[in-house]
Amino acid sequence: MTIKEIENILKNTHPEKLPDALALYQNDTRSAVASLIVKYQKVHDNYLAELERLDQMLRYEDQEREKGRKIICGIDEAGRGPLAGPVVAAAVVLPEGTKILYANDSKKLTAKKRDELFNEIIDKALSVGVGIASPERIDEINILQATYEAMREAVSKLSVVPDVSLNDAVTIPKLNIPQVPIIKGDAKSLSIACASIIAKVTRDRMMEEYDKLYPEYGFAGHKGYGSADHYAALKKYGACPIHRRSFRLFEEE
Repeated sequence: MTIKEIENILKNTHPEKLPDALALYQNDTRSAVASLIVKYQKVHDNYLAELERLDQMLRYEDQEREKGRKIICGIDEAGRGPLAGPVVAAAVVLPEGTKILYANDSKKLTAKKRDELFNEIIDKALSVGVGIASPERIDEINILQATYEAMREAVSKLSVVPDVSLNDAVTIPKLNIPQVPIIKGDAKSLSIACASIIAKVTRDRMMEEYDKLYPEYGFAGHKGYGSADHYAALKKYGACPIHRRSFRLFEEE
């Protein structure tokens, strides 16, 4: 068997089954094969480390299930800080035992990985809800209250009624289910991490669409955040309809 054929076999073997595949080539004396064995042993080791990380990220869910709460909802938002665009919240309910490999705080992931995980979460989740507060609504009731409103909307759009919500840091007013606020929850709870990804990808896609309407502002790149390019565009063109008028839109000279 050629080196390339062996490499293709290992590349297409699920990490869980790599030890059995690697064992087939342990007696091959070619140095290139030895290098492949080392490389894919690391792939297997990384897979085991990821499973261990996910077990840790499910500890809050496990604690709630020990209390008899079966339908557990993770809640997070994206877009509290930008100068333009909506704030988006997501609520995600995962079936018990579900593991989403490499799910994490959305800010720690590449755009490509977020897109991949977005699709996997949608496929595997028991239910996903998304809530959106417009720039006008943010200006009307302030960003914090608009965020809470978007979170409540996200929960209301779930097809199931949660027994409890795990929230990234906040306690949501007027949400009539038990809540567990977790500081930096998007890096500690799988359910919240998945909500973080859904909210971030949803909002980013919205901002990319707004970029087509208002191309002079560069929304597809900075997503409405206060980058130097964004401030320069504001200075040149003024605010557009999706800017948050209650925010400081212009840098002080």
